[in-house]
Order: sequence, then structure tokens, then C-alpha cells
Amino acid sequence: MSSKKLKIGIIAAEHSGDRLGANLLRSLKNLDEVEIFGLGGPEVNSLGISTPDGLNHQDLQVMGLVDPLLKLPKLLSIRKKLFTLFSNQKIDIFIGVDSPDFNMFFHKKLNGRGIKTVQVVSPSVWGWRENRIKAIGSYIDLTMCLFQFEHDYYLNKGMNSFFLGHPFSHLKPSASEDVLEKYELNSSQDFICILPGSRKSEILHMMPIFIQAAERIFASNPNAFFLIPAANDELKALIQNTLDQTSLNYQLTSSTAKDYLSVSKVSIVTSGTASLEAAVLGSLPIICYKTNPFNYAVLSRMIKTPFIGLPNLLLQQPLFPELVQHKLTPEAIVHHYQNLSLDPLQYQSQLEEMNAAMHGEGFEEAARLLLSL
Repeated sequence: MSSKKLKIGIIAAEHSGDRLGANLLRSLKNLDEVEIFGLGGPEVNSLGISTPDGLNHQDLQVMGLVDPLLKLPKLLSIRKKLFTLFSNQKIDIFIGVDSPDFNMFFHKKLNGRGIKTVQVVSPSVWGWRENRIKAIGSYIDLTMCLFQFEHDYYLNKGMNSFFLGHPFSHLKPSASEDVLEKYELNSSQDFICILPGSRKSEILHMMPIFIQAAERIFASNPNAFFLIPAANDELKALIQNTLDQTSLNYQLTSSTAKDYLSVSKVSIVTSGTASLEAAVLGSLPIICYKTNPFNYAVLSRMIKTPFIGLPNLLLQQPLFPELVQHKLTPEAIVHHYQNLSLDPLQYQSQLEEMNAAMHGEGFEEAARLLLSL
């Protein structure tokens, strides 16, 4: 152990990024004495982080092109406060988790001051905006990749990359009988999980469509029961508002995605990490995404990959349906639900292949490498 505490600056604002950042920080704390500064979610906060007053990680949970523009003054204020914090504390290492566009400002400025910079979750340059690779090579000392194909891409570009692996590679389903007892669920019902997203804007875009689809499924199958896990209590209240006028049979709780997915053969999921969690737990995902027309018009011209869903990207095949923008309709969701629910076991071998592709070197090795920079 060093005689002086290592000062770590971190930004881990996204729901999934909070978990990744916390796992990496725990491994670092096992190896060295560290002080933590920056902005994180509940899991990072539980490790004792110093954050400027008035900052909330949810303020950084924006998506698309329009939302960041509308919230630009707030985002610039957060950026200034965090940069002042990192500068005043003279941090040794900066760790940006996900949110590459927001984090790149810090990578550039701090790297220029001789501070080591690490990006956990690689920017998706293999899928869109490949021109970012130059900035990554110039200002980021180490990129930690969740998937093998990303790691290979960076190595081929001559970048310093580490195959961290995805935490979901160790994820196992909850025992069905335990879930049924815990949530007082009827085992004779057909459970369908709805995951509308971890951002307010996602929920507002997606839930009305998901509810319409659920009502059609329920009309043809009165035994259908919908399980809706909110990422937190605030988002639970927002989701509840969208459900107040529906006659669906449903259960809405906070932070229960793993349990709900474990007993649902099929899930209706907003594209993102949740689609991968669903597939890993054996809940076949219908992967959905919709944004405002301006966002889509711009983003659709930048994307180079034929897939948006993480399970399909890992397998490099369209195993699960992807309903994007104008293709996302209640009728399309119902159609794919009916197809997926016919024979869920036919996907087993591909799911096993997907899980194998997520196993990396892990957080302990990542922490050792980080300390050696």
C-alpha cells in the first residue's frame, strides 16, 4: 500500500454505470487507500464520495440530441463544478463511466495536466461516429471494454484497451418459487416483464406504446400479468402516472428487475443494458426504441451497425426483434410477443453463446492495471 491516499475522480451517472463504477472502486479500495471525488449514483455514493453541493446524478441522464441542448446551461454548470472539484483536489486518476460525450471534456482537460484518464464502457465508435477514435487515442490512457468485439476493435486501432467483461456474465436467475412467494404472485399466470427505461424521457416516450401493446395482449390472454420494475422510486411514481387509466393486471415496484425477469418468459424492453439483462436471465426481449423525429433523422444517418440491441450485437445476428422508431407500434409488439412465447427453449444455445462472449478479465485485474498506469 502507498503511504499517501490515491485520489480518484469519477463520473458514473447512468444507472448501469453506477454499478460498474462501484464495482471498480471496491476493487481499488481492496488494493490501496483511496479518496473518491465526483458524481455517482446510489452505489458509488455508498462508498464515500465527495460531491459538490446541489449536484444530482439524475441531471446527467439525458438522451438523444435535443434533451442535452435543452438542458445545456445545467449541464455546463455541473461540468464546471466537477472540474473545479477535480482541480482543487489534485486527483491522480480520472475515471469516466459511460456518458462518453460528457466525459470527453474531462479526459481532454485532465489528461493535458498529466492526470491519468480511464474510460469504462467504450464509446461506440465501432457503431457510429468513428471519427471520435482520434480524440480517444489522444486523451484517454486506457479504455475498459465490456465486450470482446469492442476490445478487438480498439486493439486493431492500436489503442490501449482492457477487456473488463460485463457484470451480467455472472448474473443468475432468481429461483422462481422465491420470487412468487416474495411478491405474492400466482404461479398459474403468464408473466410478461415491461422495462420502459431508466430515464424520464425514455419512460415518457415508451410507456404509452407499451401500455397499448399490453392491453392488446391482455385482451387476448386474460391470464397475462405484467411485471414492471422501476429503476428507482422517483421513476416508479412517473410510471404509475402512465398506468392510472389502465385496467391491466400488473405489479409495479422499484429495483426488482432481476426477480421480475427471472419469472417472465418474454419481456418488452427499451433498448439499452436492460435488453441484455433480460436475455441473460432467459426473458426473451422485444427490443424497442423511439425518440423524437429530429433525433432519429440525425442518429439514423450516423449508425453503422445493423443492430441496436446488445444481445444481437454480441451474437452478430438478429436473434431478438428490434422495433425502432416508426416500426415500434403496439401491433408489432403483440406480434413478436406471440412468436417468442411459442417456444422459448429454441433460443437456449444462442443465449449460452451470448453469455460466453461477456466473460472478461474482471474488476480485480482492472484495478491492478489502473494502479500501474
